[in-house]
Formats: sequence, C-alpha cells, structure tokens
Amino acid sequence: MLVEIRKRAEAAGYVTLPVEAQEDMPLRLMLLPGLRKVLLSLDVGKAMGAKAKKGLRVLKSFLSGIKVSFGEVEVTLDASPEVGVADSGQLDSDLADVFVAVGEAAAEAGTAVAIIIDELQYLSEAELSALIMAVHKISQERLPVILIGAGLPQLVGNTGRAKSYAERLFIFPAVGALDEKDAKIALQEPVREQGVMFTEEALAEVYRQTQGYPYFLQEWGAQAWDAAETSPITAEVVRAASAVAIAHLDQSFFRVRFDRLTPREKDYLRALAELGNNPQRSGEIAQMLGVKSERVAALRSGLIGKGMIYSPQHGDTAFTVPLFAEFMRRIMPALAKKSAKTKMKPKTGGGR
Repeated sequence: MLVEIRKRAEAAGYVTLPVEAQEDMPLRLMLLPGLRKVLLSLDVGKAMGAKAKKGLRVLKSFLSGIKVSFGEVEVTLDASPEVGVADSGQLDSDLADVFVAVGEAAAEAGTAVAIIIDELQYLSEAELSALIMAVHKISQERLPVILIGAGLPQLVGNTGRAKSYAERLFIFPAVGALDEKDAKIALQEPVREQGVMFTEEALAEVYRQTQGYPYFLQEWGAQAWDAAETSPITAEVVRAASAVAIAHLDQSFFRVRFDRLTPREKDYLRALAELGNNPQRSGEIAQMLGVKSERVAALRSGLIGKGMIYSPQHGDTAFTVPLFAEFMRRIMPALAKKSAKTKMKPKTGGGR
C-alpha cells in the first residue's frame, strides 16, 4: 500500500522519502540517508538552491558528527554545520529544525516532500513525540512536507500518549481485514484475467480460513492456484491447499515472529491462545500463568512493543494477526491452569 502511495505521490510531483523503521535503529539514522538524498535533489535550475544548501548544513548539525555508519553504507556529509540550529542534542527540537529546513528547501524549489514511514510502532515514545512535534512545526509554518505512516494497531494509542494533540494533526484510517465482498474480489479478479474462476463455495472457504486478512488471502490464493488442475477452482481444492498454506505460514510468517520471543513471552502468548481466539482480559491471562496481573505487566508491554499483541481496549489483549492463536496451540503444549495464589519459588542450585 505504501509503495502505491509513493508512486502516486511521485506522479503528482512530490519528492518522496520512503523509510522502514527498525526495532534497533535510532530515528536519526533511519532518516539520514533519505533526507540527504532529498536535499541533494532539490535543484533550482542547474544549481542547488540556497535553502537546500542550508538544509544540508542543518542536517550536518543534526548528526553532530562527520560521518555516520548506516548498515553497510557509510554516509559522509561535507557541509559545514549550521551553528545554533538542530544542534541542541534534544531530538524533539532538533528534528523540527530539520523538517523546517527541508520544507523551506522544497518551497524554494517549487515542489513538496512526502515522508513515508512503515513500521512506526518500532519508534520509542521519545522518537514518536519528536516526529509529531516536527510535523506540528511544519504545519504551523505551512511548509510543503507531509508525513504518511503505517504501523500495527497500537500506533493510535502510542501517538496519543506521545502527544495529546496528535489526533488533531493526523487521521488514522484502519487498514485491517477485508470484508467478505472485497476478499472475494481480491481472489476472483486476478484469476479471471487468466481465464480461471473460483466457485462461490471456494471463495467462501478461503474467506473462512483467512478471516479476510490480506496476506493470508494471497497465501491461500497462491496455494489453491498451484493445486488446481482445472477451472473452476473448487472448495475441495481450497481445503486441500489449506494444509499447504498453513504449513508454509508456520515455517515462515509465524515462525519468524515466534523465534524472536523469550521463553516467558512464549508462555504468555500460549496462555492467551489457550483462552481463545478473541481478545482476553489481562487478569485472565495472568491467572492462567498462576501470577498476579502486575507480575506480567512488563511482559505484556514488551510483547506490545514487539508487535505481537495489542490492546483493543483498556484491560484487553489480542494478537495483532489472526490465526496466531491456532499456531501457538499447534506448536506448544497446553499450560496447566494455575491459581493466582500459586507462589513463584526461586530456583535452587546453579552453584549458589
């Protein structure tokens, strides 16, 4: 979706800065290569405009260093720093200075900049707060910069906690599961172009299995296509393809997420899965683990930070993607239900 947004923005004359946030990378480093590229591209005629040159100096101040390593790429800024701008060491004020400099350079060049960030849930609260403040500043200055972002469901709550006025700056359209009508269109139209059809029963079976989750629709559609020998693709073919689709998800989509978890986090998610597929009360999960809610609060927060779960409303916990509860039940044995009164005893041995 963000790729399509970027293409449409560029077709409308925007200079775009696509970024994918990463769990262990500071926001400064995420933005650096793209901001530098944007500023270098803002030419006025045959020469770089004065505002773009100033933008590079501001960016140098923001970096507070001569060179920064970015993955396997080493980025060097030759410009002298703009003294007194974006050099306070405070991310919120410094990032706002950088965004203003970029906006002024874009205005001078007669264009606009679209900053497009995916996986926004990985930003810390301080980074998200700074990003919101920067957008607020360019909005007040009426500069031609727009921020488009995407993230997991907790993003709305995260922005509200970072800055209470975030809801006035942004709109938050939910991009979730497709309804049955749209899911059927997403499956039927691509195969129709190849002279193939799904039966209505087959479409209904795919929707039942996938719950309309877009990535799963792609997976089931691909496996059904490979399994079918003739058209139309029937519900029997879909049911046979489902075993292959689930196995593939288990080995890739779900396994990648599972392998990032600690043993205690896996136990927490197994308890959540054991309670059912719907959102569950935090107290019920803690009771399943045999501890009080406050004992697992940090564990829950960590799982939210990793994008594994979210809170659809206060006190509730749910998986961020469908079918993960079933995955947890498939690969981990059931937890014996314990009373919250059970005491957690310290381990013995280990040389102590």
